[in-house]
Amino acid sequence: MASREEEKRRLREERIAAEQAAGREAERRRRMQIIGAAALGVVVIAVIVILVASGGGKSKKPQTANAQLLASVSSAANGRTVKGIQCQTMEQVLFHIHAHAAIYVNGKQRAIPAGIGIPPPRQVAQTSQGPFVTGGSCFYWLHSHTADGIVHIESPIKRTYTLGDYFAIWNQPLSANQVGPVRGSITAFVNGRKFSGNPASIPLKAHNVIQLDVGTPIVPPQPFSFPSGL
Repeated sequence: MASREEEKRRLREERIAAEQAAGREAERRRRMQIIGAAALGVVVIAVIVILVASGGGKSKKPQTANAQLLASVSSAANGRTVKGIQCQTMEQVLFHIHAHAAIYVNGKQRAIPAGIGIPPPRQVAQTSQGPFVTGGSCFYWLHSHTADGIVHIESPIKRTYTLGDYFAIWNQPLSANQVGPVRGSITAFVNGRKFSGNPASIPLKAHNVIQLDVGTPIVPPQPFSFPSGL
């Protein structure tokens, strides 16, 4: 009988020891996740600071500096999921590319605002290149930090996003005859070549240079050089 009780006690002690070890391992993993998230945040902030300080590798202001805005960000999505695209507290880095969009209305350029996909309260740094939105309540996987037309695609999944997805986050219409609040005949270019089809279906691939001309005259495709590091 005594040996049976000792065996029960030994098994109980082993189970307790195993549970304690599992608890310590779970706590260690939680600490590593917190440390990893903090380190990623530091890296993202460091990259933003470098871009702000260096002006993204350019010494001149973007061409859109004095252009009229096509539409503001006042009605843009404020955190709800849009077409499966979430707004998360940190920028994602698994799939990280950039595209550029430019819009002309009757031959005059219209600016695409900074802060699309970064809901308020927005934190804005003033730089020699103009305002740079460094943060907000969250980051959509598609967003803009500046008003130079660069679309930041920073997603936790690899997926082909479209210009229509970006406009949906901006909460602006985009179709074969409307760009934001402006209606008319649309001529679209991608990397200097005319695009046939609905502009909303234009893919946001790495370094795609997209141009939409509404009305006439049609502005020939304009080149764009991405800042160093993008």
